[in-house]
Amino acid sequence: MTTDIRYPIGRFARPAQVTDKALSDAVDVLAALPAKMRSAVAGLSASQLDTPYRSDGWTVRQVVHHVADSHMNAYIRCKLALTEDEPTIRPYDEARWAELVDSDTSIDDSLAVLDGLHGRWVALLRGLKPGEAARTLVHPESGVWGVDQLVLLYGWHSAHHLAHITELRTRSGWR
Repeated sequence: MTTDIRYPIGRFARPAQVTDKALSDAVDVLAALPAKMRSAVAGLSASQLDTPYRSDGWTVRQVVHHVADSHMNAYIRCKLALTEDEPTIRPYDEARWAELVDSDTSIDDSLAVLDGLHGRWVALLRGLKPGEAARTLVHPESGVWGVDQLVLLYGWHSAHHLAHITELRTRSGWR
């Protein structure tokens, strides 16, 4: 069996219903991400950070910056869904974002963003009142999403990109 290195943990399967346990588990994944990301990139040289995790893929550096960018958007989307009636959010071109000059900078700033952002995001999610996780937003390309579904998506997203880095380290023999 060959694993598709684009999806080392498999593709995200969007659930129609989200259990309290699944939501809690996903929040725990978000809480753990900053430390796990730091661990995943610890000790990597500049040339290793500039190595793509797959042919025609993003570099480790771009992956770290992408996760910070993506999770900032997700946090704002959650807040919009919690404060507005089914807002329509704005998509963005993540591939083009990864080509901007700030994706070539030190990963330290994005790691710091993840620390602060995930601290606030997890506090927000753990403080949700009954029914708030079911509030919705509209994504113009993929339809209506509940906050709970978004949290599961970004829990998966966290593990997905961590696996890109950790599996590259394993394949490359980087200890």
